[in-house]
Amino acid sequence: MPGRAAFALTAALAAGIAAGCSATPHYVPHGTTYYVSPGGDDSADGTSPDAAWRSLTRADKAELRPGDRLLLQGGARFAGTVTVAKGEAGDASRPVTVGSYGAGRATITSTHTPGVSVHNTAGVEIRDLALTGPGAHHTGEAGVNLYADARDGGDRRHVTVEDVDVSGFRVGVAVGASGAGPGFRDVTVRQVDLHGNRDAGLLTYGPAFDPKHPGYAHEDVVVEAVHAHGNAGDPTATERHTGSGIILGGVREATVRDSSAYDNGARSARRAPAGPVGIWAYDSTRVRIEHNSAYRNHTGSKVDGGGFGLDSNVSHSTVEYNTSFHNDGSGYYVYSATGNGAHTDNTIRYNVSADDGRKLPAHGALTVYGSQVRDLSIYQNTVTMSRSPGGPGTVVLLRPGNSGITFRNNLLVSDGDPLVSADTALTTDRVLFQGNQYASSGRWSVKWGTHRYPDLDAWRSHTGQERVEGRPSGTSAAPCLTGGALPDVDRPADARLLTPRCPRPGLDLRGQFGTDDAAVDLFGHTVPTPPDIGAIQP
Repeated sequence: MPGRAAFALTAALAAGIAAGCSATPHYVPHGTTYYVSPGGDDSADGTSPDAAWRSLTRADKAELRPGDRLLLQGGARFAGTVTVAKGEAGDASRPVTVGSYGAGRATITSTHTPGVSVHNTAGVEIRDLALTGPGAHHTGEAGVNLYADARDGGDRRHVTVEDVDVSGFRVGVAVGASGAGPGFRDVTVRQVDLHGNRDAGLLTYGPAFDPKHPGYAHEDVVVEAVHAHGNAGDPTATERHTGSGIILGGVREATVRDSSAYDNGARSARRAPAGPVGIWAYDSTRVRIEHNSAYRNHTGSKVDGGGFGLDSNVSHSTVEYNTSFHNDGSGYYVYSATGNGAHTDNTIRYNVSADDGRKLPAHGALTVYGSQVRDLSIYQNTVTMSRSPGGPGTVVLLRPGNSGITFRNNLLVSDGDPLVSADTALTTDRVLFQGNQYASSGRWSVKWGTHRYPDLDAWRSHTGQERVEGRPSGTSAAPCLTGGALPDVDRPADARLLTPRCPRPGLDLRGQFGTDDAAVDLFGHTVPTPPDIGAIQP
């Protein structure tokens, strides 16, 4: 999974992306406003449009104090980098703004540097800009690069990146820190389009994770209405994974919402140790990934290429209300690279996966595996899988090394491939299925270790699965989906085609198990008690 290559990626970024600084706050005048225009004069004072500077080189010589604004003429192009460095900005209540003035966005073109760089400071807002790298000759930098490596222990609070378009860099937006000092707090990336970058659309990262002393470089990170697409990956990068959409690493308290990752990873290396994923987290805690879509993501290798993932060392995190379809790999995966106990207490609920595993069906549309995944709750999801051109698949794939995993009230639909496949016959204290609906338009099948069961009754009686307090649970009835037996989901809105017309009541998760069930489903419908099975309440 991606976690196997995450350290290689972050180490390379720490070496290759740590340069310069820049920012942009809300357009509220507190300090001095500086202007840059192609028709300006670098010998002017820069404090009005009529006395604008001409170049970013001149603008970078200005020391930006709290409340200052650096504005570039909208519709114009500027070569170089805007930097905000230690000693500049630094006040969250009076942020420095880097943005545009006049009509449209200004464009910053950069060849060997970031477009905007913020280094060892904060209190910065970056707005209303287009940042363009060298494209096919991708720089080793990020379009917007936030990096902290000072040992001063400074309070680096408040960085906002909003209404920005970034393309042609190694990474669109990168938020990084070394082990020398703290990273960033109160980071917001909103309404940003990240496309045509090489390694990833958005990336946060920090120093290597220590399970004995867990630490997180960044805190309070919000990614909202960010669209990462066409970030193709590097076909020569055989030592790391490339081509992901949105990656959260080294964060405590983070949210990704109302965002999308699609058509990424098409050029990732065939011999890479791991593949890219649409939206995923690693080395992080208290992450919420909600109301997003991930589709048509690819991998050049034989692993990954999925929609959503909780990778190594993720804890106390939730993936909910998301839509995944037509990805090469799993729609949703949970993975732990090591048995250090740091992957624990996570939830996947009220999500949809449709026809994932297009290239790598052996991953499963919903996959749990690795060295040690503990206390994982998977409930109220809808997962459908038709026959893949990549070969036989499975709706749910389980591998050993897990404990305390529960699957409840999920709707699992196949056209003949196994509904569940477990490499070994896992005992109920390790993985427990209760109250799920298993429907197949072809041969009904569950593969459990060396045995293959032809119906729900046989699986239940031989394994103890699908029982609650000794009584049978679950059903193999057809859900009568609105769009047909296995609707074709081609866009996020098509998830409504997976609404059951023959709903089946599930288990009362809160009353019977103390599960903190949601008040609404994927589309905002009120969830009754007990809820109907699946992500969508009819």
